[in-house]
Amino acid sequence: MGRLKGKLLGYQPQRGTAPDLREAPVQRRPGSPKSPVPASALITAFLLISGLVALTLGVVGCGTSGTVGDAGTISTTGGTETTTTSTTEPPQQTTTTSVTIVPTTTTLADNMMTVTVYFVKGEKIAAAHRVILKTLEVGKTAMLELLDGPTSNETAAGMTSAVPTGSTFLGLDIKNGVATVNLSKEYASGGGSLSMALRLAQVVYTLTQFSTAHTVNFELDGVPVDVFGSEGIILNHPVGRAEYEDVTPAIFVESPTVGDTVNSPARITGTANTFEASFIAQIKDEAGATIAEQVVTANLVAGQRGMFDLPLPYKLGKAGNGSLVVFEESAKDGTPINLEEIPVRLEK
Repeated sequence: MGRLKGKLLGYQPQRGTAPDLREAPVQRRPGSPKSPVPASALITAFLLISGLVALTLGVVGCGTSGTVGDAGTISTTGGTETTTTSTTEPPQQTTTTSVTIVPTTTTLADNMMTVTVYFVKGEKIAAAHRVILKTLEVGKTAMLELLDGPTSNETAAGMTSAVPTGSTFLGLDIKNGVATVNLSKEYASGGGSLSMALRLAQVVYTLTQFSTAHTVNFELDGVPVDVFGSEGIILNHPVGRAEYEDVTPAIFVESPTVGDTVNSPARITGTANTFEASFIAQIKDEAGATIAEQVVTANLVAGQRGMFDLPLPYKLGKAGNGSLVVFEESAKDGTPINLEEIPVRLEK
């Protein structure tokens, strides 16, 4: 099949400028009774809070990014346009993952927003989207969604979580680019070295999607963690995504994710660390026929992770389930390696 060529950008995460923001830790035990508050003070506080919320929602709902309180800014559009050329050839057949996807709207209500949480597929990190109410405590909300685990569709697509059952979120504080997350002691229970690395990566990836958090410190029941779990993982310093390269897929698609509804051209974003910095992206219809294909090549030295953000146009007879498939070709014999398949809902 004729292939389209795209450009992969050097991985330099773009983060918005935001003031230091702090989310108060979740209270772990009941407080003492409080004195009655005068009615005038309550009215004044209500008006101030209402104005702040209205201003915040207005900022989040406009432009390419929005301020989201405890975690700063989430980029919602943007990226570098990729110039492509295309040819039309007969579609190829393949077998796709069987996942039932319920059609959803691609337009969010003004009071909603999308965040990403990170689970596990195989022995690597995998991204998933959650639509939530807009909130100033977006970091906290993302963590709660992470602890809820994967949906039935995500489970059917092979996703799990390395976070132990019973782990609870106790608080989050973000200052000077470091997110300090407080989790219950259950978070450090059970599992070997791989399980420990994966659960740490899940939290680090989830919190560092936001512009104000570059690295993460961990606490268990309010006590800073220097050595994590029975495997003795050293955590006496803030950790970032680079520390978890071993559990990050060679081709890591962060959008679309399982169950997302996409329209042509499909916007595909994520990072990659592949041989000669190239990989292939395909869109397949419900019958498994390839309806779009693009070769993405990075202007990078092999061994360095790069960021991609590209449109992939496709032609579709009717809306239905389909999949995004990414892989690289073996330098030895050209066979597909590092293959990932993401079930999605395809719209025209």
